[in-house]
Amino acid sequence: MLEIRGVRKRFQVAGKTIPILDISEWNVNQGEQIAITGPSGSGKSTLLHLISGIMKPDSGVITIGGERLSEMNEASRDTYRSAHIGYIMQDFYLIPSLTARENIQMALSGSRKGKSRQANIAEWLERVGLKDRGHHKPAQLSRGQQQRVAIVRALIHEPELVLADEPTGSLDWETADEIGNLLLELCDSQRQTLLVVTHDLNMAERFPVSKHIHEINLMNRNMQVQGDIAI
Repeated sequence: MLEIRGVRKRFQVAGKTIPILDISEWNVNQGEQIAITGPSGSGKSTLLHLISGIMKPDSGVITIGGERLSEMNEASRDTYRSAHIGYIMQDFYLIPSLTARENIQMALSGSRKGKSRQANIAEWLERVGLKDRGHHKPAQLSRGQQQRVAIVRALIHEPELVLADEPTGSLDWETADEIGNLLLELCDSQRQTLLVVTHDLNMAERFPVSKHIHEINLMNRNMQVQGDIAI
């Protein structure tokens, strides 16, 4: 499902070249659920950005579902990501002026209209326990509820691959457990491939597979965050 070959990524910071990732080979099968752990600055978020096509590697090939994402231009990567990848962030990025329902609706393509679209959104809100919260704006929701909305927004178009960058990092431990379990259950029910970056070892233990970033990255050392770059 996901194949990474010879991928390298470096950043230029204050005139210096900072090597972040050097991945010789990594394969992920369809339907796998993998937690990726490691210290801050070790390249976990950069790895997700490369897989999603938000960033392009300096060298190497990233293939998803037979498509060479790393060889596409930026517009093609954006189009591919919107159709095939769901991305969940720690900072939910909900639009404050829109309701939960409206935030989710923005993720749906124009092909699903009217009652069909609204019924689909209502079904998903019920699945995540927000049946009566669709008309609430983000400020009227708890942080756990906001993350549930963000999860629905990422999954409602049924992507083959779901990426989550510290999805429970800003939640209390009890809510984090609920969100972690919910994400695993939803992706498992649709046989979606799930890659989660997390500092939460308790959450990582819930996954069928847990990998330290150094098991993927040839650069077996702790790279610290440089400046404002989240790596």
